[in-house]
Amino acid sequence: MSIKKKVAAAILVIAVLLLNVGIFFHSGATVADVQLTFQVATDHKTDISIFYASNTNFDLEHCKTQSVNAKGDMTEMTFSVPSDTTAIRFDLGDGAKTVSVADMYFHYRNSDEKVDLQQFAASDALAQHSIETSMKDGVLQIDAVGDDPYAAITDGPDELQPEVVSHLATNNMIKNIIFLIIFDLGCLVFFCFRKKISGLPIELIQNRHLIMNLAKNDFKTKYAGSYLGITWAFVQPIITVLVYWFVFQVGLRSGNMNNFPFVLWLVAGLVPWFFFQDTLNGGTNALIEYSYLVKKVVFKISILPIVKAISALFVHLFFIVFTIILYSCYGYFPDLYVLQVLYYTFALFVFTLGICYATCAIVIFFRDLTQIINIVLQVGVWMTPIMWNIDIMGADFPGWLTAIFKANPLFYIVNGYRDALINKVWFWSRFDLTFYFWLITAVVFLIGTVIFKRLKVHFADIL
Repeated sequence: MSIKKKVAAAILVIAVLLLNVGIFFHSGATVADVQLTFQVATDHKTDISIFYASNTNFDLEHCKTQSVNAKGDMTEMTFSVPSDTTAIRFDLGDGAKTVSVADMYFHYRNSDEKVDLQQFAASDALAQHSIETSMKDGVLQIDAVGDDPYAAITDGPDELQPEVVSHLATNNMIKNIIFLIIFDLGCLVFFCFRKKISGLPIELIQNRHLIMNLAKNDFKTKYAGSYLGITWAFVQPIITVLVYWFVFQVGLRSGNMNNFPFVLWLVAGLVPWFFFQDTLNGGTNALIEYSYLVKKVVFKISILPIVKAISALFVHLFFIVFTIILYSCYGYFPDLYVLQVLYYTFALFVFTLGICYATCAIVIFFRDLTQIINIVLQVGVWMTPIMWNIDIMGADFPGWLTAIFKANPLFYIVNGYRDALINKVWFWSRFDLTFYFWLITAVVFLIGTVIFKRLKVHFADIL
């Protein structure tokens, strides 16, 4: 073994050991949902909304709503709120009504913490609006006397937090061990089949100069013959952004997203989607478009999908710069968090390339796949989600459906761009999603390359 190979192997072993240590000692979350339960009765059918915050700033992102019928009898209501909640706002909907509340508790596993309802009736309550309150036999009576009646207090599940932290620490240790086993099994599989698995990446690295030249040529010739040339590569996505902005913010009057300009929130989701869409369409048809090269015996056809991906990357890099400039025009200047966009771009590049190796091979034998992909892309832009925020859908949105949406690997990417540009959250803070994404990406890339290698012997004959 040469010195270079020994050094590379040593670096790889050290990297694997460091990742093992990082996975095992990852601390995980210290906040979990607890249940806020209470008995309520009302003389009019109304919506009960619970706002919760770790400070005194309430917003719609941290709000859950349920309806209660005017039965007169006490009905139990349960809301999930984070365990670090320090303030609660109790909204009664619009209009005059009388609401009785009793037995309000925070609940976590087998422990309860009672909420002192007297706080809602106290004159030093955090905030009250359009209500009159009184206490009788432990029951809080709230009379709504105007529009938008509510009462807010500074209270939370402080006594339950130690149990929450202890339980989460145990769960996190179990989860870390599972992640560690999966990671080490993956490393073991890679080591056992390293020659087969690493064949394609090594081939791409060896032909990197040819790949770059072909990618530049592909980018230049894509719009050859048109008056505006490559300008069309940038005009169409910008027009799409303007259309979506007009429909949602002007037409539907969606307003800002969590006090953040909607157009900026929208662009942060659309930019990675444009790259995914362009790469998938181009990569799927790469072998058909370059059929004259596929028929050449000495040509490395495995480089064609990545040529299309890099060609799309040129446009994507432009839109990253465009997005940063747009944010700066609104007063949101770049900081260190913005550098994460490069990480998420790389992650999206690898994931999409893995899909393209499968689709470009299959489409030669099943041409209808192109139309199927177009339909999937039309649906996918709404399923990711990009134009709407999954975190503010409320109690009517089932938890299992939320899990399905978040299982989409592109959710990790889109949410990652918004973390970098808006939320200011580092990608390693999303440890579970990051691990899940790279696990799915590794499987997709492996399956894609296997399909490509199995079918490529027939490409020249079919084309």
